[in-house]
Amino acid sequence: MLHFLKLIRAGNLIFIALTMFLIKYGLFEPFGVAITLNLFGFSMLVLAVVSVAASGYVINDIFDVPADLKNKPKRIIINNHISEKTAYRVFFILSIIGVGLGFYLSNMIGRPGFSAFFIFGSAILYIYTSQLQQTILVGNILVSIIVGLIPIGVGLYDLLPAITPQNQQTQSVIFSILIDYSIFAFLVNLLREIVKDQEDIDGDYNAGYKTLPIVFGKNRTNKILFLVGLLPVGFLIYYVYEYLFENISAVIYVLLLLLGPLLFFLINIWTAEKKSEYSRLSTVLKAVLFFGLISIGLLQFILL
Repeated sequence: MLHFLKLIRAGNLIFIALTMFLIKYGLFEPFGVAITLNLFGFSMLVLAVVSVAASGYVINDIFDVPADLKNKPKRIIINNHISEKTAYRVFFILSIIGVGLGFYLSNMIGRPGFSAFFIFGSAILYIYTSQLQQTILVGNILVSIIVGLIPIGVGLYDLLPAITPQNQQTQSVIFSILIDYSIFAFLVNLLREIVKDQEDIDGDYNAGYKTLPIVFGKNRTNKILFLVGLLPVGFLIYYVYEYLFENISAVIYVLLLLLGPLLFFLINIWTAEKKSEYSRLSTVLKAVLFFGLISIGLLQFILL
């Protein structure tokens, strides 16, 4: 059971579910916006998203075995603890659950076209791991788009169908907040995906992947990471100045838990060389993503 939980990245799935529930009960409910889904319907939405994400982790581990033999031989689950055949079955079951629930929910809210949200996500995760992982940057960008779409997905299913001419302005403001969080999540996750490529360069090279570090080298990739890292830093500075400047608690939160770690990343990525250094910076970015997204639940104390 423990190996199965590691295979589907249970910790990451809990974080995804937490983010979605924070959006509904930490943003939508306190601001009294009109919503579409009750607790049961929203729980099915969370289960659908988590199932698709879990299927992505499983298929990623299946195709990553050749690279992981070099990158993390002691942490390989496929063929050591769970057979490849069983892993494929788990992947298909999770994909069917995710897409099936997404199709049901889309029809339930009267927006059948929204089911493409889950079909696209499931298909991209499979294509990424089987083909695009070997293509420079394309896979990194697509995976980061999927991460960034999680807040928007909540808005599409729970917020958008409830828009009326009377509440359109309020709903639009809340949806714009979700878009801001999605942009931030995309940028930070893109940085982390490239840092992970730096960390796994040896195994990826042996597996024949064409990642950014393999094509451009570590030093040039570090410089690219530095330049890309300036984007979320600039985004946060603008956000603080434009919306949060008068709230001391919010400013302290951003400085200590978001801007500070990002500046630490920018300083250290310039000279990073060792696998352990990239691993530490990847953890820093993961923490930034975590504290960035859970701040959704704090907006009620800032804006109300």
